[in-house]
Amino acid sequence: MAMMDLLSAEEIKAAVGAFSAAESFCHKKFFEIVGLKKKSPEDVKKVFHILDKDRSGFIEEDELKFVLQGFTPTGRVLSDKETKTLLAAGDKDGDGKIGID
Repeated sequence: MAMMDLLSAEEIKAAVGAFSAAESFCHKKFFEIVGLKKKSPEDVKKVFHILDKDRSGFIEEDELKFVLQGFTPTGRVLSDKETKTLLAAGDKDGDGKIGID
């Protein structure tokens, strides 16, 4: 399954484009612009699985760095600071990775 099967190309382009500048990434705004906030929990889980490149059941810091590229190959790599902020927002149990829940 590809990201375009779940989200519109226009929303992906708008979301990735909105955060093309270094140090500009805001996960809350990104997920809103890309359309994830209006998706069903099942669709959000499908997106999670696409971003979980190593199929470990978790999205680790090294995968988060490339999260924008998970939506489109032209997405930029997040900075270490942006990656750590995103990880802190999603890592509810402090184990250094984001689980599907």
